[in-house]
Amino acid sequence: MKKYHIFAAILILVLASLACQALGGGSDTAPAPSSNPESENNGGGAKVDTAFPVTEDAYNVTDFGEDSIVYYTKMSMNDVMKFYRDEYTSMGYKEREILTVVSDTTFSMVFDGDPSGKAVVIQSVDLGDGSRTVSIRFEDV
Repeated sequence: MKKYHIFAAILILVLASLACQALGGGSDTAPAPSSNPESENNGGGAKVDTAFPVTEDAYNVTDFGEDSIVYYTKMSMNDVMKFYRDEYTSMGYKEREILTVVSDTTFSMVFDGDPSGKAVVIQSVDLGDGSRTVSIRFEDV
């Protein structure tokens, strides 16, 4: 049953990104980074104050509090997955491989080991313009 929740979350993330592209005119470039230094990390710019690791090139970071963050990156899907596997493994977390789902343009991963007792869910969607969204949240999985 929980596996279907992951699939549903990926579907919602894909549909949301497609809707954003349709409303934004589907430009060939990634959205410009926000001008709020407290909510962005432009690869050398201001760092985001979050419990979640983010890639060095993260931009348009939206922090939804202690439980969720969404950002954009120019990294490939494989590089983003490797980044999170390296980060969370080095912190002693374990990937729940049965819940790892990968397609041509999306992925979802779950890591256990957070002191809160909740799982870390990481999902990403390729936006088709050389960038991708990355969503990270704590969840009871």
